[in-house]
Amino acid sequence: METQVKVSFQGMTANEGVRDSITANVAELEQRFGRITACHVSVTAPSEHHRKGGLYQVHIRLVLPDAREVNVDRSPGADERHSDLAFAINDAFHRARRQLQDHVREMQGQTKTHVLPQD
Repeated sequence: METQVKVSFQGMTANEGVRDSITANVAELEQRFGRITACHVSVTAPSEHHRKGGLYQVHIRLVLPDAREVNVDRSPGADERHSDLAFAINDAFHRARRQLQDHVREMQGQTKTHVLPQD
């Protein structure tokens, strides 16, 4: 069963090349980490008054089995590399991969837990 991928564009025209890149990234995540139930990616262009040198924002919401979610919802800050849409997309998916790795480790019981001393 193929993952349902929804891509929304804000402040810019929908772009099939961008949509294809996002779909390929989601397929890679699913191949690497297993089933992803749904994915919503929001691509926000720089605002009109920042058209030159403005930064793209890419937010990702992955829905996993058992209603678990992974959300990549970080603004680029002052990182000028996010003025390149391809970089912004790749960076967001890199963050999604890291969060999925953490999620898988947690599910497998590989994360450290702190035991409080008993009095």
